[in-house]
Amino acid sequence: MPSLERRRLRAYVMMLLADGVLFNLSFALAALLWDGRWWEPRAMLAAQAMLPVFFTIALYNGSYGVKALGDWLFASRQALVALVISAGLINFVAFYTKSNDDFSRAAVTLGLLFTACALVVFRRLVHGLIRYRWGGKVTNRLVIDDGGSSFTFDGAEVIAAADYNLDPASHDPFMLDRLGKLLRNQDHVVVSCPIERRQGWAFLLKSAGVYGEIVSEPAHELGAVGVHRYDDLDRTTLVVSTGPLGLRARILKRMFDVVVAGGALLALSPLLLVVAALIKLEDGGPVLFVQRRLGRGNQFFDMFKFRSMRAEKLDHAGERSASRDDDRVTRIGGFIRRTSIDELPQIINVLKGDMSIVGPRPHALGSRANNKYFWEVDRQYWQRHCLKPGLTGLAQVRGHRGATEVEKDLTDRLQSDLEYIAGWSLRRDIGIVLRTVMVLRHQNAY
Repeated sequence: MPSLERRRLRAYVMMLLADGVLFNLSFALAALLWDGRWWEPRAMLAAQAMLPVFFTIALYNGSYGVKALGDWLFASRQALVALVISAGLINFVAFYTKSNDDFSRAAVTLGLLFTACALVVFRRLVHGLIRYRWGGKVTNRLVIDDGGSSFTFDGAEVIAAADYNLDPASHDPFMLDRLGKLLRNQDHVVVSCPIERRQGWAFLLKSAGVYGEIVSEPAHELGAVGVHRYDDLDRTTLVVSTGPLGLRARILKRMFDVVVAGGALLALSPLLLVVAALIKLEDGGPVLFVQRRLGRGNQFFDMFKFRSMRAEKLDHAGERSASRDDDRVTRIGGFIRRTSIDELPQIINVLKGDMSIVGPRPHALGSRANNKYFWEVDRQYWQRHCLKPGLTGLAQVRGHRGATEVEKDLTDRLQSDLEYIAGWSLRRDIGIVLRTVMVLRHQNAY
């Protein structure tokens, strides 16, 4: 399913720019009609004073939101509310600063009327354009029928869980990968299932990091964060998952990732080339080691590392953790593992969007603790994948890294990963990056 979020973001930017242009043109036209002068300074001063206030209010009252794209009457109403409030605030400030004489009352009033008309007409045109170009669809909706009551969601795609062999009680990573691919780019997911399967589906939706609902009556054990009533369908759903990060947080995190990864790739390119040459010269094998790892939404992705082991002894499943005196490790491999240089090609994964600079570290499918798969030790393991995996993370700077010989090695990491997800902030990401640098410097000093 293609992502509609990017499409919506482009629409919001277009609406912001268009509103700014319409605002200025309306006041310029008002000045021309009233004062006989195009772009008259006093009228334009009023427009420039009101515009930032208008944008601030419009951004917070839903004028640039999903509902505004789908309902032009709602969009017009919210834009007009923002216009009236911004005009009132500017007039209030002008009155107390005794700067009313700087504005032409008639031209400003006429400009406000023109702006109001332009905003309404523009939103009607946007609605028509969305219907023509997007088929009127502004969100991706998915209904998963797992044997529950019927749920006919307007504009939603409906799939049967049995057709894709989806079982909420399963620990099979391949099933979770299938589910992750089905949920990718979905804005709204509703599951209809029997009562005995609701808790399992609630867990899977939280692990996938999507906005998810389950058709049922309120149940405290599901950890519901809201109840949604669909009166036209005579159904009630529990909101069991809203995703770990909102839109603004995801934009900030992605910008941070691109800036840091792009800068690191440029700065470290000489080192990367030298290491690649040394690996190739040692035994003539491939420079990179590509291994399937679990990523966001429990989906598989190919993670890049510098190859540190002999080509004939590579462990693609990750069933055996590397030890200090591992006979599989090459001479250059031992050095790049001790200094963590072998992880640097994952910068490419960050730029591709598979990974983030900071997040839970991705694990191989065969990883074990005390001879148990990680998800057999603690089922909450799947919830760490509701965010993109990272080059470094809170667990790593706390010293929870290396081989997982006993179950506590995993549970300590898992606790840190879930703590990071629950309390994400850009400031925390920056702090973890700085602490990672300090840990590596201290580690390499010995």
